[in-house]
Formats: sequence, structure tokens, C-alpha cells
Amino acid sequence: MQQDSRPGAVRRVLDRIYAASTGLAALCLVAMLGVIVMQMIARWSAFTFPGATDYAGYLMASASFLAFAGALNSGAHIRVGLFLTALGRFKFWGEFWCLAIGTAATGYLAWYAVRLVYWSRKLGDVSQGQDATPLWIVQTPVALGATLLAIAFADNLITLIATGRDNIRDDVAAQSHAE
Repeated sequence: MQQDSRPGAVRRVLDRIYAASTGLAALCLVAMLGVIVMQMIARWSAFTFPGATDYAGYLMASASFLAFAGALNSGAHIRVGLFLTALGRFKFWGEFWCLAIGTAATGYLAWYAVRLVYWSRKLGDVSQGQDATPLWIVQTPVALGATLLAIAFADNLITLIATGRDNIRDDVAAQSHAE
């Protein structure tokens, strides 16, 4: 009997999406460095760069939210591993509870982040700084990152229910101490 390849294909697609999001987060950090360097050059010269501080902040928020999903699956988020280990044979239920709460909380966050982008665009909101940037543009990466984090939590919850194990790699700190 031939095995169904869909779970493997879905897993690969989701992992690629999480990796791409992490890559975008890295690009945001590089862009933030560029903005800071340009701001320094502008201060030392006769040029002005209105809104540089705002742009650096937007890029930091974008980098943070875009990196969350990849960080969750790589085990970089702070987890309650000690507590879960102490649960012994009830570890599954502890992980289930944590992932269910995480899925609900991030789903709520994603829903309202996407609504914020929608209403900012509809109402024509702009930043209060000199740059007057349309806010929906800078809110979109945050909403995308929040949505991907909600998907990652739901992905881990569904995988836990289906297989008894989530997709989160072992704790990064525990791995470095073991080596």
C-alpha cells in the first residue's frame, strides 16, 4: 500500500514559509542597519532624513513579528520545558494546553492585526512624524508575522493531536549545553 505524501508535502511547505519569513526578518534587520547608518550620515552632513527613527522602529517591529513563527519551531522561544518534563506521563496534556492557549491567543492577535491594517488603509491613517507614511504599509509585515505565528501554533497543535509530538525542535539552550 502506498503511503500518503500529503502530510510530508504540507510539512515542507509550512517549513519553507516559516524559513522565508525568518529570511524576511533578517532583511528587515539589515534594512534597519542601513537606515541607522543613513541617519548617522545625515547628522554629519547637510542632508536630512525625516522619519529615520520611525523607519528603524517599523523595521524592528517587522523583523520581530516575521521571525516569531520560525523561532517557535526552532525551539528559540522560552518554553516551560522544566514544567512539562515534571508532568511525566501527563506531558502530552501540558503541551496540548500550552499549544491550545497559544493558538487562541495568537489567533486573536492575528485577527486584530489584520483588521488594523484593513482599517488603517480604509481610513487613510498616516504616521504622525514628518514622513507621513501610510500606516497600513508598515503594519502589514506585523500582521503577516502575527498570522504566521498563529498558523505555526495551530500547526503544532494539530501535529500534537495527530502524532503525539509537536514540530518544535528541542530547546536551543539545552542543545548547546549538551554539546
